[in-house]
Amino acid sequence: MSTIKQCLDELLTLDGALCCAVVDSSSGMMLGSAGTGVDLEVAAAGNTEVVRAKLKTMRSLGLNDVIEDMLITLGKQYHLLRPMSRKEGVFVYYVLDKSKANLALARRKLQDIEKDINF
Repeated sequence: MSTIKQCLDELLTLDGALCCAVVDSSSGMMLGSAGTGVDLEVAAAGNTEVVRAKLKTMRSLGLNDVIEDMLITLGKQYHLLRPMSRKEGVFVYYVLDKSKANLALARRKLQDIEKDINF
């Protein structure tokens, strides 16, 4: 098991990784963050609304499923949101440079981190 900080630092080892955070979706507050390139406090609060909206929509549709991750593709960046299955109400927010990052590897790294993170 690794600390939040260790897991976030591990995410930053991928090519194109800019920054990342672990976010409490009930408050929008960060539990930990690493890297630069995005105002993580503003992004954490804003992406909390994205996660909440998707979960609400899933409930409204009667979908009996879980979110593995969400991808927001910008012109120059990928933004990945991954709700933590082991810790309800918490998600990882991961920002990558689109020109340098391998999206498949980033998604895999998030999956691996989720198994290793200790709250």
